[in-house]
Amino acid sequence: MNSVNCPLHLKYLFMENKDPDKRTKGYILMRAIMDYGMGVMIFGFGVFFLISPALGIGFEFENFYRYFFSILCIVYGAWRVYRGYKKNYFH
Repeated sequence: MNSVNCPLHLKYLFMENKDPDKRTKGYILMRAIMDYGMGVMIFGFGVFFLISPALGIGFEFENFYRYFFSILCIVYGAWRVYRGYKKNYFH
């Protein structure tokens, strides 16, 4: 007997599958599109908060916090776009 008695999901963790099936490809595509969309949206919020005084929109918190939040949104948005580009969800 060459078979090991373990749950099915554990067998897939230890199998080296070079060619993902159609369902896995669909999941990767859906996840990449979501990462692109959310990344662009979060990045856009960061840019918006960064240039809001030039647009005549004021917020009731200090500039330090506005800049901090803007940079945080820009970095996280860029990372989400990068993650969508790499499509490295199972490795």
